[in-house]
Amino acid sequence: MSRTTRPPRTALPALPRLALARTGLEIRQFFRERDAVFFIFAYPIVMLAIFALVFGQDGNRVGPEPGVPFAQYFLPGMIATGVLLSSFQNLALSVSEERDTRALKRLRSTPMPPSAYFLGKTGSVLVTSVVQMGLLVAAGAWLFGVELPEDPDRWLTFGWVFVLGTAAGAVCGVAFSSIPRSARSAAAVVTPVVIVLQFISGVFFPFYDLPGWMQQLASLFPLKWMAQGMRSVFLPDAAVVLEPAGSWEHDRIALVLLAYLVVGLVVGVRTFRWLRRDDG
Repeated sequence: MSRTTRPPRTALPALPRLALARTGLEIRQFFRERDAVFFIFAYPIVMLAIFALVFGQDGNRVGPEPGVPFAQYFLPGMIATGVLLSSFQNLALSVSEERDTRALKRLRSTPMPPSAYFLGKTGSVLVTSVVQMGLLVAAGAWLFGVELPEDPDRWLTFGWVFVLGTAAGAVCGVAFSSIPRSARSAAAVVTPVVIVLQFISGVFFPFYDLPGWMQQLASLFPLKWMAQGMRSVFLPDAAVVLEPAGSWEHDRIALVLLAYLVVGLVVGVRTFRWLRRDDG
């Protein structure tokens, strides 16, 4: 009597390969949602155009003489907003939808490790954010005459603020996705948070013009620090006097963004739900 031989178990690919494959899938899924792609990519450019055209009339400038052109001052805030939209808002909404449609439940039952899913989300956010930043910076330079920095150190600052801000926004978006009770309510919960942060963080108005209590409130959230870090890249050195602290505070920017990255990871791991509330 012959023994039945079991087929050999096929080992899963290494985590980096799984994460890369998941990143590619997430990117394809993102670009299929054309309305979301248009809003996320076009919104910062449209807002920059509005502020540059409305407030920059007759050569008006920001700050004391000689001042900074309006488009140049508002570009850093729009870059920070773009990071927030691509990372925090995009993931908070998309993960909520995947949970509601039980896509997460199906993924959880596959051999794919959860870390590959989260790395794929983060990778897709980084890729789409790079595309968005390229479009926004190009629009600022070509359409509104924003002078781009020539100092490599400024681009190095741009790089670490962008990467830390995107990573922190991504993990916080995944963690925040557990708050809405359903995908239908997710937009009503997430969008007001994003809008309020934009108003208090020096995105729509010069930060130094905001009331002191509002500046203190904004300092509790990462968008204010991302915008400040980006201003240190695109504004002249003399513009540092427009900052309430009289300094770009690069060390504090890095500390706050790292803190949000770590806290977002811890909270996300502890509160993330693969199932809908009515799934038990």
